[in-house]
Amino acid sequence: MTDHDTITVLVPDEHALAALSALEGVHPVRYDVEGELPAEAAAAEVLIPPFLAGKRAVPLVDKLPKLRLVQLLSAGAEVWLGRLPDGVALSTCRGAHGGSTAEWVVAVLLSFYRHLPFFLDAQRAGRWEFQVTDTLQDKRVLIVGAGDLGTQLVRRLEPFDVTTTLVGRTARDGVRGEDELPGLLGSHDAVVLVVPLTSDTSGMVDAEFLSHMADGAILVNGARGPVVDTDALVAELRSGRLRAALDVTDPEPLPPDHPLWSVDGLLLTPHVAGSCAGREKRAYGVAAAEVARFIRGEEPHNLVHGEY
Repeated sequence: MTDHDTITVLVPDEHALAALSALEGVHPVRYDVEGELPAEAAAAEVLIPPFLAGKRAVPLVDKLPKLRLVQLLSAGAEVWLGRLPDGVALSTCRGAHGGSTAEWVVAVLLSFYRHLPFFLDAQRAGRWEFQVTDTLQDKRVLIVGAGDLGTQLVRRLEPFDVTTTLVGRTARDGVRGEDELPGLLGSHDAVVLVVPLTSDTSGMVDAEFLSHMADGAILVNGARGPVVDTDALVAELRSGRLRAALDVTDPEPLPPDHPLWSVDGLLLTPHVAGSCAGREKRAYGVAAAEVARFIRGEEPHNLVHGEY
């Protein structure tokens, strides 16, 4: 790239416009995912889809003849896998939302162990109902997924004197291999899912997986809904043997008559673990750094290779 060259980057909002305008050699152009693309789109080499756009932004790829990079604002890339033409790279926003989602995991675990739903019900009923609660201290937490989110969660659980075990696709220093899962599940008080959704992880938490978990254990899904077999989980929750906290579900959003709304032992949030104050600043900080590497001719750090 010469000093006079610029790369056109399609951006979805004012936060992106501000973040990308600071980069030398970048010409950010605002677009609307639901509207007509601006004339500059014909020259765009980078596309940044909107937050939580899902599959809505995927068809834009066919309208961008010069496209070379799709830079996501999320860590999950499942809707883009297999949908990009040869020569178009895909980079995630790994590192932007791990802390927020890890914070959500700590919050739901504390809610369960300190009986916060019980006390909220008592407050609403006007009852002063003392009871001794459980505690997060000294619990054993199995974290399935050893990427940014998993390591962020370990750091946040350590001050609570929690013993953590990280599980990744393959064993390495400080990380157990996924082939060890059946033998690990029964010795932990909580199992936290923070894996990407791929063909390997879809449905990995099935009836057999759940059967290996200890009685009274908590399953926490901060990954994607299809990682868990919903019917198998509902059956375990109805039996009262396990509890669960879900930020994601399959299907999503849940239809009004779905059993997850009313089953006991479940804490449910509507895919908000990473949606908190400052998310745009964190996401665009990562995205801008990735685009900067791209225009320098370097490989972005968060490239998705196959089904990562």
